[in-house]
Amino acid sequence: MRIYNTMTRQKEEFVPITAGEVKMYSCGPTVYDYFHIGNARPFIIFDTLRRYLEYLGYKVTFVQNFTDIDDKMINRANKEGITVKELGERFISEYFKDAEALGIKRATIHPKATENIDAIIDVVKRLEEKGYAYNVDGNVYFRTKKFEGYGKLSHQPLDELEAGARIDINEGKEDPMDFALWKAQKPGEPAWESPWGMGRPGWHIECSAMVNKYLGNTIDIHSGGKDLIFPHHENEIAQSECANGCEFARFWMHNGYINIDNRKMSKSLGNFFTIRDITEKYDPQVVRFFMLSAHYRSPVNFSDTLMAQAKSAMERVYNCIENLEFLKNSAENGEMNDAEKQLSEDIKNAKKRFLDAMDDDLNTADAISAIFDIVSSANKNINEEGGNSLAVIEETLSAIHELGDVLGLFKKQDKVASEEIEALIEKRNEARKAKNYQEADRIRDELKARNIELKDTPTGVKWSYIK
Repeated sequence: MRIYNTMTRQKEEFVPITAGEVKMYSCGPTVYDYFHIGNARPFIIFDTLRRYLEYLGYKVTFVQNFTDIDDKMINRANKEGITVKELGERFISEYFKDAEALGIKRATIHPKATENIDAIIDVVKRLEEKGYAYNVDGNVYFRTKKFEGYGKLSHQPLDELEAGARIDINEGKEDPMDFALWKAQKPGEPAWESPWGMGRPGWHIECSAMVNKYLGNTIDIHSGGKDLIFPHHENEIAQSECANGCEFARFWMHNGYINIDNRKMSKSLGNFFTIRDITEKYDPQVVRFFMLSAHYRSPVNFSDTLMAQAKSAMERVYNCIENLEFLKNSAENGEMNDAEKQLSEDIKNAKKRFLDAMDDDLNTADAISAIFDIVSSANKNINEEGGNSLAVIEETLSAIHELGDVLGLFKKQDKVASEEIEALIEKRNEARKAKNYQEADRIRDELKARNIELKDTPTGVKWSYIK
């Protein structure tokens, strides 16, 4: 597999530090609100990367943090008259609801900043002992210019970063570019005991501390949105490599920005949407499909038109799956005919194209195209009248679900729900045989109310979800 490394600005062969194992860290949300559509993209992208690495046979330890202490959280908690802890617990719970709806697997570990204060203090102490950090009235800052490699991720010299950065003016800093590792307590703020007095961690230090604690000094992959390259990831590198004296991460991966109707998402423009807002209008699987239908490093434009196209494309796959499940009932154990042999060959070729695409810097757009090649071949080579080879139908279904699962898409129907639906259809059939059409219509209406549509065909009753 080849991955584009932001650090080197080129695709490189991915070889993990330890054979067969991958240590991966991805920046998680600040839990002061529901996460928005822009946050959803990296969560989906790097969940897919984790799924693919596991599909390839790697043992993946995936860490995604929760920032549960910062200025935004303090301000909102004060506004609502609750504690920061209560606010954080509420929105961590809401994160998991939305993430699960989008098919995002839980990380191996979801550490919270507030539960890792000791680890954070330990890193800051080491930096201070090595002369990379200094204390000003309980505020501890990192000496940015003491780290010669500063700017190597964003590929900009320090003077350009300094000129373009929004610097908080602070009389106590030795240099405007120095950033906070530890912040002295202000009135009414949550705080923890430390060698520098009561205070709380800066934003950047929590990720370094949690990577060290849960994954070690050097990890295989660090990921996040493009907006995190500077200053967050640049600062993580500086403080981690100075504290530990070794490389922080081998590969850096960043996804592109998301626009809304060709405009940057902004509350002031009225086009700011949480994922909770979006999934009230669109099926979460359609949102995930949309996010994966473009290469992760490319900018992506979110619009109703493009979402409608994504919905229509997904329906093609679901219709194929439903049709194959239905035709399986009349399938036979005989040998494949020529058309079915062609389908079987097309499946093998599509699987290879899928793997080639995913191995080429996680090209999910081309990987999805490979799945659609299977669908097209199935629609062409499977006999709608029935009597197909059971082997080729099962091979097709297995391939769609196997590759779809790598992308977190095209989930299998709930077996219990399917059996319940089949039982109701059988009752309807019995009612029709008994000429009890009122009961048959009642069952049809009951299923329709559950968004299930029935279609009578020469080979039996076919059912599908109304999209």
